[in-house]
Amino acid sequence: MARAPLFAVGCALVLAACAPEESESRAVASAAAYRVPPLSAVRLTDSFWRPRLERNRTVTIPHILRQNEATGRVANFERAAGRAEGAYSGRRFNDTDVYKLIEAASYTLARTPDAALEAALDELVELIAAAQEEDGYLMPARTIDPRNPAPGLGRERWVHVSTGSHELYNAGHLIEAAVAHRHATGKRTLLDVAVRLADRIDEDFGLDTRRAAPGHEEIELALVALAEAVDEPRYLALARFFLDQRGREHDGEPYPEDTPFALYNDRRYRQDHQRVTAQTEAVGHAVRATYLYSGMADVAARTEAPGYEEALERVWRDLVETKLYLTGGIGSRDTFESFGEPWELPNATAYAETCAAIGNDLWNHRMFLASGRADFLDVVERVLYNGFLSGVSLSGDRFFYTNPLASDGGVERASYFEVACCPANLARMMARLPTFLYAVRGTEVVVALYAASEAELSVGGSVVRVEQVTRYPWSGRVELTLTPAAPRELTLTLRLPGWALERPMPSDLYRFRDDPAPTATLAVEGSVLSLAGGRHALPSGGEVAVAGGFARVRRLWSPGDSVTLELPMPVRRVVAHPEVEADAGRLALQRGPLVYAVEGIDHGGTLAGLRLPVNGGFSAAWRPDLLGGVVVVTGMAERVGEDGATAGQSLVAVPYFAWANRGAGEMAVWLPGAEGETDAGRP
Repeated sequence: MARAPLFAVGCALVLAACAPEESESRAVASAAAYRVPPLSAVRLTDSFWRPRLERNRTVTIPHILRQNEATGRVANFERAAGRAEGAYSGRRFNDTDVYKLIEAASYTLARTPDAALEAALDELVELIAAAQEEDGYLMPARTIDPRNPAPGLGRERWVHVSTGSHELYNAGHLIEAAVAHRHATGKRTLLDVAVRLADRIDEDFGLDTRRAAPGHEEIELALVALAEAVDEPRYLALARFFLDQRGREHDGEPYPEDTPFALYNDRRYRQDHQRVTAQTEAVGHAVRATYLYSGMADVAARTEAPGYEEALERVWRDLVETKLYLTGGIGSRDTFESFGEPWELPNATAYAETCAAIGNDLWNHRMFLASGRADFLDVVERVLYNGFLSGVSLSGDRFFYTNPLASDGGVERASYFEVACCPANLARMMARLPTFLYAVRGTEVVVALYAASEAELSVGGSVVRVEQVTRYPWSGRVELTLTPAAPRELTLTLRLPGWALERPMPSDLYRFRDDPAPTATLAVEGSVLSLAGGRHALPSGGEVAVAGGFARVRRLWSPGDSVTLELPMPVRRVVAHPEVEADAGRLALQRGPLVYAVEGIDHGGTLAGLRLPVNGGFSAAWRPDLLGGVVVVTGMAERVGEDGATAGQSLVAVPYFAWANRGAGEMAVWLPGAEGETDAGRP
């Protein structure tokens, strides 16, 4: 993984609302790094993501704001500020739901000014500042009543920081919110709070003061973002310090074994069992793990950090080869929100937390920016369209905490949760999604994800306008037009998704069972080129090079020049690796980037005895009247009755992200294969 400039990754993930001129001025030269455009430079024009981002702005974010007030999360800051009486209410990490809401709302303000929303944030920021203690410490769960802090906190500051106090986790989300708020509004009010808090942490931790590895990772990547925002290398060094403390002895205390917090003492659970450079597998709590790997990627991209890149590659390979659900979800065990053993991927009990899907995307996107590898983007896309998007209802105000791949009818979305990390996390991810579409390096423009959009990208010192016209993910036809200010040589790099190259996953964890799909093609300069691989010379000069999951079109571009990419989207049957016991003899359906689910509501209320055909075709059709408009997959399956008799059964499958939007009911992603082939899921 090549080193990236400090700005490249930070802007993609936290500083996405920054102005174009800032991104250029703060970039650190690097021939290997990709950078993303600021959020304001990309405008979605599609019918898939654009309405969802608008619903996020007008429904989801206001809903979470109201829930934070109704559940006492905001009142905790009032008590800490001395403006109200009463004890701290809720979990010690509830403050982060307010911080993430501010971050999400800030991203929307960067695109769409909203005076009422900005005023609401101003009130929250002023309240948070008032709750901060004089020396910079900020933790209402302790400040309200230091002698009786919320459960999970120690008798003094930082006592359980290496196990589960969440003091540094809370601080990390405050910092990320502050950086986003500063760049969206130009105001320093929350950023000043974050700087004071970071200075407190910097003074309290170090080799000569207190040694610790945060029990719940988050502060590491946040400190990197703050280092960029205020140009202060101390914060980058502090992030590196926390990472390098893993696997060492720490100051502080473990939790008493007779308390419910004792599980946090398990160092493997919190990725503290080895030095980060020695880790080889994805273990423990899945959200914590992905935040750790994101922080490692950030630090490796900005410093000389021997062993970081190699460790990240090892852990990533373990994930995609043995621990990643077809939907992109991670974390198979519902007991500790954690990874299981290799190939332990149960369906009905899959935890696959929405926050873990988000962390997985953040990590993989960072890995792409640093390396330029398409396989990381394959994971990003799989998560976005499946395991992430399933976390929010079509109405925008009901959520999944966990995202199982099967249900007996007892799974429904909720309007909020006691532990409400997922809704605001989802809202902030949705709000900054446009920054994932494009990346730039030198005179190369990378189209990383496909969605109808318009972007103004700074490429080699001048602006190039890029326009995508497509109905993706429903259609694989993508028309791309480049408009530089004047004719110039550029490389337009188009991602060829793994699913279009017969690889549903960048490993052998899943494979397509059907015959190969037609090869993707590219129409350029009147010629239609097969994208099976190799180099293709263009008649008027330049070439198209196909390798590594990309088609790179290098040529002299004049304003208005366009190319058309065709990614065939047949319905595909998917089988899992033979070691995945839960999917043995079972099939799943995928079309383009979308994994499909079969719901009982479309099959007489139950999926009992339903089997997918191992052979035979499926059809795909647009249904504007269903689930807000989706492409459904239809075909003939079979149903085995209680008496063993088999009958034909019409099959309807809907995109996994849209399941559970018509009431509670049965659902399955993986169904047994028909025709007596019990080994349908075996190679």
